[in-house]
Amino acid sequence: MDNQLDQEKIENQINKHGDALTSFDDFREYLSGKVNLGRKLGMDEEQLANSAQKVAAYLAEKEPPKNSEERLLQELWKVGTEEEQHKLAHMLVRLVQQS
Repeated sequence: MDNQLDQEKIENQINKHGDALTSFDDFREYLSGKVNLGRKLGMDEEQLANSAQKVAAYLAEKEPPKNSEERLLQELWKVGTEEEQHKLAHMLVRLVQQS
């Protein structure tokens, strides 16, 4: 039930903001906003990475990439182990924190 609820929340957010993710810069800006919001809510890097991992899993399975960078991320996600996917989620969180 909890996993279903998470997927519904992710899907609603993606559908609400899908047009904003047409370029990689827009994607980074969108993700940066979500990471900053998570930080304001008191989330640490591990919690942010766990959230990013859930969103990335949803995107890899259900959403077509909108640019070549998203395609690369999707392909890396699909071939990665769960541990590698988690590390990639950490790297994405750090990427947008440095912007």
